[in-house]
Amino acid sequence: MPDLIVRPRRLRTTAALRDLVAEARLDSKMLVQPHFVVPGKGVSHPIDAMPGIDHQSVDRLVETVAADFDLGIRAVLVFGVPDAADKSPDGRAAAADDNVVATAVAALKGRFGHDLTVMTDVCLCAYTDHGHCGLIKNGRIDNDSSLPHLAAMALSHARAGADVVAPSDMMDGRIAAIRDALDDDGLVETAIMSYSVKYASAYYGPFREAAHSAPAMGDRRSYQMDARNRREALIEAELDVEEGADILMVKPALAYLDVVSDLAETFPLPLAVYNVSGEYSMVKAAAEKGWIDERAIVLENWHAFRRAGADIIITYHGRLALAEGWL
Repeated sequence: MPDLIVRPRRLRTTAALRDLVAEARLDSKMLVQPHFVVPGKGVSHPIDAMPGIDHQSVDRLVETVAADFDLGIRAVLVFGVPDAADKSPDGRAAAADDNVVATAVAALKGRFGHDLTVMTDVCLCAYTDHGHCGLIKNGRIDNDSSLPHLAAMALSHARAGADVVAPSDMMDGRIAAIRDALDDDGLVETAIMSYSVKYASAYYGPFREAAHSAPAMGDRRSYQMDARNRREALIEAELDVEEGADILMVKPALAYLDVVSDLAETFPLPLAVYNVSGEYSMVKAAAEKGWIDERAIVLENWHAFRRAGADIIITYHGRLALAEGWL
């Protein structure tokens, strides 16, 4: 038997001791619950590809958020899913003062005030008839002509009361365009959470069903990041910092923990990760088969995000985790 002075296992002896010395800790206040809001009233339809997540009209959304609030969820991220008739080549319905997201924001802020942080996704893909995140010119996604439309969309959300607008389109320069539009309108306190590092990922499949936003032609690889690139993420994030982002984000989260760590070590801004639909749905599917322990897998993933440097976790598992007492 070796005469060991240092025995790391000493601090793993009991659950209480392991909790005491844990390096990565989770808190319900880190969690953001996404929601998909649709037109109408009294609507609540399950999304087949995302068990436990629904399309909801504003009235039902407020009820759901109220129940989540009682569980301890204090932040939401709202996605709009408009009627097909409201889609157009330039996605102009996204900027209407009475669009479904602005209506939802006003209802949520009217109910919860400053006690709930309301974030909104800013992207044209659900509002364009071609499903791309920017305008198309000469068969290509045109960066610069898309910026005013994105800024107008963010402005409609902020005027309705959004605390944070979150552009996910990956057009170059959109943070500056949105910041200028907000400031010019006197909305200097509205924060921007940028999807700074958003990869062209195969993990988005279930979300495309939820948001009705699959591209009608081509793909998004000309503007979302290449999954093979790591250093490029620092360029994207630095540009967003310079343009006025308040929070940075990496999406997806699980396959890009090296990138999360890079951003956490390089930039002082709060860092969010998006635990995306594919990550969520794969866990749900395996758990339903009895192949995995859902609670254990979710907490392992979340601790990995936290260990890599994430301050905010956007996750579809938030409601279940708090309802079941996982934290």
